[in-house]
Amino acid sequence: MTATGRTRRSAGLLLFRTGTGRGLEVLIGHMGGPFWARREEAAWSVPKGEYTPDEEPRAAARREFGEEFGRPPPEGAWVALGEARQAGGKTVTVWALEGDVDPAGAVPGTFTMEWPRGSGRLREFPELDRFAWCTPEEAARLLVKGQRLFVDRLREHLAGAGDGG
Repeated sequence: MTATGRTRRSAGLLLFRTGTGRGLEVLIGHMGGPFWARREEAAWSVPKGEYTPDEEPRAAARREFGEEFGRPPPEGAWVALGEARQAGGKTVTVWALEGDVDPAGAVPGTFTMEWPRGSGRLREFPELDRFAWCTPEEAARLLVKGQRLFVDRLREHLAGAGDGG
């Protein structure tokens, strides 16, 4: 809960693809800024961001993907992967979308923060500093712990779709 008593909420979009010879792959981004600079494991995220109570979560997921990846998401059918409460108390809602984008074409959005802390100097950092296609096993190691379940839910959905239901 925030100081105003409202739960912080984020919405995100997990792109996935198949048929590359590696099976299922998901697109995730490495978190930008100095705190994450030397970390790999548990330092990646689904492209997502916070939204206000008057914004539709799906619209926020589309907007945030565009801001963080720098390009709009591809067209296609969205698959609801549900929501999960993160360790910090934020509730994240994620959809999956089949599509193929080139991570090298990303133009990440930025944020500004004082760095080094206490220096009075403002610096700009990318929200997500690089993107990669990962297998579910790779994503399980790289994603922050609270987002790994979305990859599991996607796998369950795809397995169910393959069974005709």
